[in-house]
Amino acid sequence: MNDRADQLFERVLVLRCQTGDEAAFAELVDRYSPRLRYYLRKMLDDSPAADDALQDVWFDVFRSVARLADPAALPAWLYRIARDRAWRVLRKGQPNQRPLAEDDLIDDGDSAFSTQEAARIHAGLDALPPEQREVLVLRFLEDMTYEDIARIVGCQLGTVRSRIHYAKRALRRALEKEPLK
Repeated sequence: MNDRADQLFERVLVLRCQTGDEAAFAELVDRYSPRLRYYLRKMLDDSPAADDALQDVWFDVFRSVARLADPAALPAWLYRIARDRAWRVLRKGQPNQRPLAEDDLIDDGDSAFSTQEAARIHAGLDALPPEQREVLVLRFLEDMTYEDIARIVGCQLGTVRSRIHYAKRALRRALEKEPLK
């Protein structure tokens, strides 16, 4: 969301949601659900648990959007709610039974990677610990700033930088172990 007009439109949507506009809320759900689903699937490795968590995220957002003080903070706020929900599931120790399926890959047609390369990267992400996987998804797939990531994960900016550095190294090692077929 680098386009200024898109950012302004999104802020207006948030303000409309805060006044009870259901159509504006539906628009936000449409805009963010695919990205949040992907994030939750990467965190939970389990489609049913990720879909359940996504539904809970939207319930939480619906109940508390009126308290969001800064509409510009919506993306970080949404991902913070999603992160909290994912960690609750992980703390419960629910089994991660389903690996990421081929059709779970995001393919918008503009990808610089082939399907094989994308599958390899997704498999490499799955091999990382949740803390490292999380920061890579937020930084490189969601294009969030380090500051937003720090707000989402609840740590210092330096910790985010460190996690990203070590996560990139770990991903590189995972990709080197699995040659392209």
